[in-house]
Amino acid sequence: MTIDAGSLRSAVEHAVARASEGGATNTRLIVDALLGALERGDVRAAKRGANGVWSAVSWVKQGILLGFQAGVLVDMSPAEPPRADGREAVAGMRFFDKDTYPLRRLELDDGIRVVPGGSSIRRGAFVAPGVVCMPPMYINVGAHVGAGTMVDSHALVGSCAQVGERVHLSAAAQIGGVLEPVNASPVVIEDDVVVGGNCGIYEGTVVRARAVIAAGVVLTRGTPVFDLVRETIHRGNAERPLEIPEDAVVVPGARRVTSAWGESQGLSIQTPVIVKYRDDKTDNATALETWLR
Repeated sequence: MTIDAGSLRSAVEHAVARASEGGATNTRLIVDALLGALERGDVRAAKRGANGVWSAVSWVKQGILLGFQAGVLVDMSPAEPPRADGREAVAGMRFFDKDTYPLRRLELDDGIRVVPGGSSIRRGAFVAPGVVCMPPMYINVGAHVGAGTMVDSHALVGSCAQVGERVHLSAAAQIGGVLEPVNASPVVIEDDVVVGGNCGIYEGTVVRARAVIAAGVVLTRGTPVFDLVRETIHRGNAERPLEIPEDAVVVPGARRVTSAWGESQGLSIQTPVIVKYRDDKTDNATALETWLR
């Protein structure tokens, strides 16, 4: 079922209203159309305005939530292959989830490289041609992953997270999902960003193009980021996200606790620090190897 974006929005909003009233609708067909539109990139769970500001697309997120409400719990376990000796196969991994959100079905023509080893892409995620998925990794519903990006082992792209083109999400990087509340600020990683291993980037954070986030950095809306180059502090608040500037190189840092007791104990608080902005040396150190793609 394919519906143009304008009609799809109206259909989703009508179905959400009817569901809250307990009325019967063709909800499952509408959810299926929405998930197909997300997978094609016809609609997105977040958008960037002409002024560069990212905002959530509430009706899309409402439609995704509607899919959970409409779904029923089913057995999604893979079929066990028959044993050569004819005896009953021993049950392996078992999976139970809403039938509206199976794994996305991929074809060779999609141009997405999924290396064997336990990776999963959920229905309703856009994954562009040229994306490389190293095992095991997971991309959740509503996420958008741009062309040429590598999602490395044990990395997570959460629900409705927006990841640009030619991004490297290193091993065990966590890009948080923001499905609810529906107007919550999206997690955004713009083009050509390098996210180091074991990083966590969560709700209300926008990482602008070409930034480098060193291994172990954790960013949330409430995280102050100290900029040694521009001698300022980057902060988010209830009205706007934390933004990491273009080309910034962010590393883990610490600042001492100023309370008398904390200072007497020699305590410090983890604090991300911008130590430089990208230059030729940075580009050489973070260049993505095209041979891998």
